[in-house]
Amino acid sequence: MGNDPAASGCQAPDGEVVGGRGRGSGAGEGVGDRLLGPAQVRALADRLGISPAKSRGQNFVHDPNTVRRIVRSADLDPNDVVVEVGPGLGSLTLALLPAVRYVHAIEIDQRLAAALPATVAATLGGTANLRVHHRDALKITAAELADPPPTALVANLPYNVAVPVVLHLLAELPGLRRGLIMVQKEVADRLTAPPGSRTYGVPSVKIAWFAAVRQAGRVPANVFWPVPNVESGLVAFTRRPPPRADVSREAVFAVVDAAFAQRRKTLRAALAGWAGGPDRAREIILAAGVDPGARGESLTVEQFAAIAACRNLASAAGRTRGVGDR
Repeated sequence: MGNDPAASGCQAPDGEVVGGRGRGSGAGEGVGDRLLGPAQVRALADRLGISPAKSRGQNFVHDPNTVRRIVRSADLDPNDVVVEVGPGLGSLTLALLPAVRYVHAIEIDQRLAAALPATVAATLGGTANLRVHHRDALKITAAELADPPPTALVANLPYNVAVPVVLHLLAELPGLRRGLIMVQKEVADRLTAPPGSRTYGVPSVKIAWFAAVRQAGRVPANVFWPVPNVESGLVAFTRRPPPRADVSREAVFAVVDAAFAQRRKTLRAALAGWAGGPDRAREIILAAGVDPGARGESLTVEQFAAIAACRNLASAAGRTRGVGDR
C-alpha cells in the first residue's frame, strides 16, 4: 500500500517569566537606560581588550533603538525561551532578558562568553535567566539547550555563517516555533526569495522546508561597530510542518543540492547523477508532476519533495520486482 502512486502523489510515467508584557506589546521596552550605546560598547571592548574579529564576522550593535526594534519585531511571549547566537558584548542580550523567561546565549569567542554574565549582572542586577554556552553554534546540540528548551531564535548572526547556523538550529531544535534574525541584506534576500527569482536558491528552498519566512525590515550599517560595508536585513520565520511526511528532509535536500549544483541545466540533466542517469531522472521528475525541462530555480519546496518521494517509490518498486523475479 505504501507504494501506491496515487497515495504518494506520484503519477505513473504516463500520464520560566522575568518582566515582559506579552507578544507584540513592546516587550523589552522600558530598559532604555540599561542598553549599550556606542560609548558603552567601545568602553566595554577596551576594558576586555577585544577588537572585533573579521574572521568571525564580529560587528557589534551599539544602537539601543535597533535592539528594541529587534525584540519588538520578534513577537516574543514572556514565556519564550530564546536562543541567541553570537551575543558579543551583550547589546541584544540585555534587551531580551527582561522580555522573556530565559536566554541561551551561544558564543564561540571565549573572552566574550566569559565576560557576558558579568555585563548582564552589572547592568540588570542578575543572571538568573541566562546561560552562556561557549560553543560553536554549528555544533550545539538539543541536549545542551534542553534546560529549558528554546522556543524562539533571536540573533544578530555573523555574516559568514548565517545560513548554515539557521538551518542547523531549525533541524536540531524542533521546539523552535519562530524567530527573528539579523543578517547581511544579501542573505536576507536569498532566504526569502520566491521561486523563479534571481536570488532564489538552496537557502531559500531549505529554510522553506522548516518555516514560512518573510523580510521584516532593513538595518543600516551605521548601527554597528565596526561599520560593515553592507546593509543588514531582518528575517522573520514561523515554523510549519514539512511539506510532506513520506520523505525525509535529507532526501529532499539531496535533490535540492543536485538541482542547484548545475543551476543553468534542466532538471533532467542536473538530476542525472542523483537519479542514475538522465532517462531515469526524467521518469522520476514526470512521476512527480514536474516538467523535466524546467530548472531548479523555478521549483517550490513542495515540488522538490515530490521528486524525492517519487524516487523513493520507484526504488521500492524496483526492489519488489527484483524479489518477484527470483
